[in-house]
Amino acid sequence: MGDNLDGANLNSDGFETQEFILNLGPQHPSTHGVYRARLIMDGETVVSAENKVGYLHRGMEKMAEGLTFSQFTPYTSRFDYCAGALQPWAYVIALEKLGGIVVPERAEYIRVITGELNRISSHLLMVASMVLDFSAITAWTYAFNAREGVLDLLEAVTGSRLLMHYMVNGGVWADLPEGWVPKAEAELDRIIARLDDFDMLVSGNEIFLGRTKGIAPINSEEAIEFGLTGANLRASGRGLDLRRDSPYSVYDRFDFEVPVLHNGDCWDRYYIRIMETRESIKIVRQALKQLPGGDWRAKVAKVWKPAAGEAYTMIEAARGVQAYHVVSDGTAKPYRVHMRSPSFCNIGVIPEKAPGLTLQDFISFIASLDFVLGDIDR
Repeated sequence: MGDNLDGANLNSDGFETQEFILNLGPQHPSTHGVYRARLIMDGETVVSAENKVGYLHRGMEKMAEGLTFSQFTPYTSRFDYCAGALQPWAYVIALEKLGGIVVPERAEYIRVITGELNRISSHLLMVASMVLDFSAITAWTYAFNAREGVLDLLEAVTGSRLLMHYMVNGGVWADLPEGWVPKAEAELDRIIARLDDFDMLVSGNEIFLGRTKGIAPINSEEAIEFGLTGANLRASGRGLDLRRDSPYSVYDRFDFEVPVLHNGDCWDRYYIRIMETRESIKIVRQALKQLPGGDWRAKVAKVWKPAAGEAYTMIEAARGVQAYHVVSDGTAKPYRVHMRSPSFCNIGVIPEKAPGLTLQDFISFIASLDFVLGDIDR
C-alpha cells in the first residue's frame, strides 16, 4: 500500500514541516507486547494510526482441531497470559454444556476464588505498567508488591505464576492446599493496604492527572459501536458485567458492585481497575467464607467424546467478554473452536481516537486500553 503523505507545510511559527511515518513497536516497551502502531505524524501530533498485529502466534484455534478437547485446554491460558487462570473458564464451560456435566459446588467456588485473584493480579499489572510508562518507578513497585502476594497464592494452588492450567472439564485440577484459606484471608488484608498506598500516591498526582485526564475520551455510544467490553466499556458509562447481568458459576451468591465511570478518558480507564480490584477482593472474601466441602471435580472419562452439537459460552474475563464457540462432531476432538477475544475488539478503537493526540498521549491511550497480544494474535 502506498503512503499518501502530505507535502511540505508551514507551521504557526513559519517553519516548513512535512508529515512522516513513525513505527511504534513491535519492540517498543510501551506497546505492551509485540504490537506495532503505524503512525503518520505531523511533528509530535498523530495524524492517523493503523494497528499492525500478528507478530506473536497464529492458528491456535485451528490447532484445536488436531487435539482432544482436554488437550487443548492448556493452550487457552496462553491467549491472555496475564490472566492465565481465567482464560480456560469459558472454554471448559462450553465443554460441560456439550457433555451435560454438572460441576461440583466446591469446584465452582474454587473457580471463583482463583478467577478473581487472577483478575486482581491482572488489574494490578495494568495500573503498574501504565504508571511505569510515565516513568513512575516508585509507584510501580507498590502495585507489583501487591501483585506478588496474589501470585504467591495462585502458585500455591495452580503450581504456576503465569500459564495456570487449573480449570478443567468438570471442575478444577486439584483441591485447595491445606491451610491455604487462612493464608489467603491474611494476604487480602495486605493487598488492600498496598492498593491504598498506590491509590494515594498516584491517583491524585498532578503529573499523572495531566497525562490522563481528558485524554482520548470514548463515549458510551462509541464504546458500543467498536465492541468494547470489560473495564474499558464500564469506564465509558455502560455498566455491563456478565458476572451480574448474566451470572454463571456461583456469582449470583455474592454481594458486589459493578463500578461505572462516565468520562471514558485515560484516567477513568485507569481508575476503574482500582475500583474493580476492590470489588474482586470483596468477592474472594465472601467465597472463602462460604466455601463448601465435597468434591472438586466431576468424573469425566479420559477419552471424552461428547455428543454431536455446539455450545457458545461467555465469561467476564480480565479484559472484557471472553467467549468460546465449540462444535463437536461426536469424536474426541473438536470439529471447530472459535474464540471471541476482548483485546482484539478493544484495539479497534485506536485508529478512531488516535488522531490529534500527541505521541506521549498516544502511549497513555494504548496503556489505558490494557490489551494483551496473545489475546489478539490467536
